[in-house]
Amino acid sequence: MRWLAPTLAIVAMAGGMTPAAAERLVVSLSNHRVAVTSSFTGEDLVPNSTIEPDAGKTAQRAYDLVVTVTGPRETLRTRRKERVLGIWVNVDSREFVRVPSYLTILSNRPVTEIASPEVLRRLQVGLDNYLLPQRIGPDVADTVRDDPFRVAFVRLKIQQNLYRESGAAVTFLTPTVFRAAIPLPANVPTGGYAIDVKLFANGAMIAGTPTALEVIKTGIEQYAAEAAVNYGLLYGLAVAMMALFIGWFGSVIFRRD
Repeated sequence: MRWLAPTLAIVAMAGGMTPAAAERLVVSLSNHRVAVTSSFTGEDLVPNSTIEPDAGKTAQRAYDLVVTVTGPRETLRTRRKERVLGIWVNVDSREFVRVPSYLTILSNRPVTEIASPEVLRRLQVGLDNYLLPQRIGPDVADTVRDDPFRVAFVRLKIQQNLYRESGAAVTFLTPTVFRAAIPLPANVPTGGYAIDVKLFANGAMIAGTPTALEVIKTGIEQYAAEAAVNYGLLYGLAVAMMALFIGWFGSVIFRRD
């Protein structure tokens, strides 16, 4: 068996096999926690990112980069209305199961130009290729990209600035240093966010790295939200008493003698 390893090496060279990619992605966030207050109007989060070739080597090929950011999972129901006897009524509905409440896909050029459709579907790159499972009868599965419920769901999320795809949002400052601004709108959901960065070259993914951030409420909003969730009855009574007091106080201030 001693001749096996040299023979395999010769066969690999003769077959045109290339060594595994040596690039490594390094992505760091200046802030892993975003605080949401009553004055929060949105924020752009900019990760510091570099591509590190193998030791002693320099980058000698053009790269493409895709950043996918997903927010906390949620289950939503969409409804389709039709006009029946002059009245708009719900005629059908579809439940989206554990889909991202926030989904942003950023790249240095349109994803359709980065890799083949098969690669994009397998890696879930792009809004059209990201899995959005629906409950159809007893089954839960993704549907075709032009499914009316899927199209409407994505359109509504885009209108709310919660879903986004941009093919010009990643900028290469040097061949190995890139910049991508992750937009967080004013209505960004709170919770944990996953950031997945994929590096492509010649239509193939050669490296990838994940990171994460957390969006939290701070100030009086945080205490009110925690009280409403953890002490629902007391919170409801307190709100009712406050409303009664404000109503009584207003009647005293503005009453006419």
